[in-house]
Formats: sequence, C-alpha cells, structure tokens
Amino acid sequence: MIKTFKDRHGFARADITLANWRTAPYSRWTFQNVRDLVPTAVIAAEVPAAEVPLASDAFLDAAMETGLAGAASARAFLDFAHTDAFVMMRRGEIVAEYYAPHADPDAPHLVFSISKSLTAVVSGILEAEGLIDPDRPVTDYLPEAKGSVYGDCTYRDVLDMRVSLDFEEAYLDPHGAFARYRRAMLWNPPEPDIAPETLASFLVTLQKAERPHGGPFYYASPNADLLGVVIERVTGARFSDLASDLLWKPMGAKGNADITVDAIGTPRTAGGVSMTARDLARLGELLRNHGVRNGRQIVPEGWIRDMQENGDREAWREGRNVDLPNGRYRSQWYQSGEADGAFCAIGIHGQWLYVDPSTETVIVKLSSQPEPLGDEENQDVFSFFRALCRRAI
Repeated sequence: MIKTFKDRHGFARADITLANWRTAPYSRWTFQNVRDLVPTAVIAAEVPAAEVPLASDAFLDAAMETGLAGAASARAFLDFAHTDAFVMMRRGEIVAEYYAPHADPDAPHLVFSISKSLTAVVSGILEAEGLIDPDRPVTDYLPEAKGSVYGDCTYRDVLDMRVSLDFEEAYLDPHGAFARYRRAMLWNPPEPDIAPETLASFLVTLQKAERPHGGPFYYASPNADLLGVVIERVTGARFSDLASDLLWKPMGAKGNADITVDAIGTPRTAGGVSMTARDLARLGELLRNHGVRNGRQIVPEGWIRDMQENGDREAWREGRNVDLPNGRYRSQWYQSGEADGAFCAIGIHGQWLYVDPSTETVIVKLSSQPEPLGDEENQDVFSFFRALCRRAI
C-alpha cells in the first residue's frame, strides 16, 4: 500500500503554499525542503555522504538542570523547544545527537540568520585575499548604492549592524517594507498589481534613518544580503561557488548545503542557507580551532580573533536584541562577553550555533519553532547551553 505524503506528515503537500510555508505545522517539513518551494543554488560538498546518527539516549535522558521549569533532561528541553536536530561536539568529537521523529539527519535544514554568520566568514576569507577592505565605503563596491542608505556608510558598518537604516524587522507584518523584501527574495507570493522587484534592486531603495551610521547596534537583515551582493560583485563569482570552494569543501562538510536565490539568481545571504546539523557543528568546530583543519588555514586566524575580541560594547548595550547583557556583535557573530569566551550565531524559529572555547564545546540546535521569536523567548536558552557545556563527558 502506498504511503501518502499526508500519511507521513499529517497534511497534504498541496496544503503548503508560499503564503504559509514558514508556519506550523508545515514548517516541520518545509524547513528541511526549502528547495521545493524557493529557487536555490547548491553549496557543494567535496563528496556528499550519508551519516549515521550517534545513539545518545543515556545523555539525553540523564537528569540535569536545564533552566526550564518542568524540563529535567536535555530531551525534555529539546522537545519543548520544537527541536528538529541537535548535535553536541566536545574536542571535535560528536558526543550527543537528537532528531525529532519527523526530521531527516541528512536533509539540509534552513538556518535562517545563521546564514549571515556564514556569509561573514566567506567575506573574511576574501578580506585576507585583499578583495574586500571593511573600512572602505560601500559605494566603492556598489556605485548604484549612492542615494540609498548605503550611500554613505562603510562595509564595516554593514558587517557590524551599525547602519542607520529606516527599516523594521517585522516578521509577521503582511504589508509594508518587510513583506516587500520577502516578495523580492521570492519567499512570499507576488501581489496582484505590484511590480516585482529583485533583491538587489530592493536593497538600493532603502533609506537612512535620522541617526548617523556607526551608532547603536541595529539588527536589519537587508544588511547581510548587501554583503552577498558585494561579494559577488568584487569576485565576479557566484556566492554559492565561493562558499563551496573557500569554506564548505575545505572544512570537510559531508552534505551539500543550499542557498535560496531571487528571480535573477541573487543569493539570500541574510537567511537563505540550509545545511545539516552536523555540518553546522563542523563550521563551529573550525572556528573554535582558529580556522585550521588538518593543518590547513581555511579561515584567517586574524579575522577570527577580531570577530571574537572586538565589537563595540556600548553600541550593543544601546541596541541589543538578544539576552547577552555583557555581549558584543562583530562581523555578523554574537559574543557572550563572558569569561568563557562563548560566541554564537542565531536564526529565527529556533536556530542556534553555540561555541564555548573554554570547554571545547560546540552545540547546534535546529528547530521548527512556530513563531519567529516565540517560545524560546520565554526560557533561558543560554542557561541550557552553559549547563550542557559543564557536563562531564
């Protein structure tokens, strides 16, 4: 007897549209099958290979203080937090994994704004090659940005989210600039009688707010899409090919990643990357090891050191959007500002990459949390990660 899509997932494939694909219950499937809905480009691994998850019942079910009332084990916390995939590494070895019943360990999962952090790593490699200077004006790379918000800011302002941008990250607003942004990236259905835009053409319509550039941290996804446009302009190469050749293959990724693209192939570098949990953990481990794998310097050590040690703390305090009271933001990465030196990349709907150098731990949590900023705002995710890092292995 044929098992239908609805038998497997609880809803019919025809029920999923561009208007609802990021909502529950559909997101349990769509976040691992984005390429079925939005055009994508492949970030190729050297030799893609299926992987066998590590049996981790003893670790997941052991009693621990998770920071969440009523959740007395890692599994209880992960279940509550709509987790699709969880990987924990210690000193480069996977020590625990979890996959929800609906999750495929080998399926690339959308990581949303963790894409920004990966994009910045590629940018850092290009900086070391002399192709990008963060202190130069954006218009040196994109003359057409003159007259827009990006007409008088530096590439560093963009990297550190210190652009004075008149734009609100309104995830649930069906109208306005954010909805227009999502139509341009092909994540939302077109609107009748509204002319379509490309992602790059949308970016140069954005305008400056009243404050100067270089002020408080102001999180805005279009900044990270601009990074992708600049990267493709200065190299003359597709971002997906660069990410594959400069990072994905050298770091030993076992699966192909994907990135969504607009109608003319512009990459959604702010939020369109999908990858497996294990490969995301490998990226964290590469950075924990100062950019070196098998004796080869893949990501410049100086760029990683700058990312970990710099970033304006006062700018963060004035504008932070994540519960890191002592934190900083540098090159699209969050710094804890704590003695453990932890840093992380975060995406909406519950996507996390957390690196704790002090305990040599890397944690990945990929999720289909129903609201962009919902359940996990009501719990201390950082407390959970810190508790995991303290656990003896």
